[in-house]
Amino acid sequence: MNLRDLRYLVALADLRHFGRAAESCHVSQPTLSTQVRKLEEELGVSLVERAPRHVMLTAAGQDIAMRARRVLAEVEQMRETARRTADPEAGSVRLGLFPTLGPYLLPHVVPRIRKRFPRLELLLVEEKTEVILHMLREGRLDAAVLAMPLHEEWAESEFLFEEPFMLAVPDGHPLAGRRNLRLGELGDQHLLLLEEGHCLRDHALEVCGLAGAGEKEGFRATSLETLRQMVAAGVGVTLLPVLAVKPPVPASEDIRLLSFRDPPPSRRLALVWRRSSAMGVFLKDLAGVLRDLPAGLLDLPADDPPGKRPAKP
Repeated sequence: MNLRDLRYLVALADLRHFGRAAESCHVSQPTLSTQVRKLEEELGVSLVERAPRHVMLTAAGQDIAMRARRVLAEVEQMRETARRTADPEAGSVRLGLFPTLGPYLLPHVVPRIRKRFPRLELLLVEEKTEVILHMLREGRLDAAVLAMPLHEEWAESEFLFEEPFMLAVPDGHPLAGRRNLRLGELGDQHLLLLEEGHCLRDHALEVCGLAGAGEKEGFRATSLETLRQMVAAGVGVTLLPVLAVKPPVPASEDIRLLSFRDPPPSRRLALVWRRSSAMGVFLKDLAGVLRDLPAGLLDLPADDPPGKRPAKP
């Protein structure tokens, strides 16, 4: 048994196809198939159910593939420890972000990260929170920016910032002439929300619960931009995180943005990584850069007269 064979098994578990697994490992299909069979012979158990058009792992194969991921992740941590010892600010970082944050945060922080860590290779992965946590736990990500709270014993976190929400309403809506409102004034509203799996949906439902508001039936958006377009089309109202209404995001002539009076509903963001990670000291430094946002970026445009365009940071 060697690390190469474990990589072959993990690739097969992920891709469920001998050809694609071999391609991802940069070997021929016969080579990968032969090595997996040798691994089965060494362990004395079938790992793979082979069918003409698909591949399935046996129960033993699934368990061993999961353990193989841990072994490979630990080996990578050994290499990372050596790299970071030689040059703490070089190498690569695989960073996960969820879709309702990544496109709006990255334009503000990537230039700062490149300036602070010029030798760092930043590899970005955008997925829903549940997928990011799974990848982080398995060692396929080094860190992630996630919404708090998390209840994972294996995770370490560093608080970054608190991002307030705004209410987006169509031009002509009864609330469109308001500058701000109290949370309780949402009580008679039915908000447009994202589909299951988005953490922003959970936050919005929490706000709805506090305000006595409900969800608009018959519609669930797949993205924040879809929600924005539905509001602009006059379909309903929604909550938008403040980063999603600040430049470089273009303002809509058909949407009015309302601030909430103190305290506004918000989400707390943190950088998260495995407690066992060899990158902990470096990731705390990275968190400092992510926390250092441009002045005014998270401010609510509450001091401007009612209008369509958000205040610039």
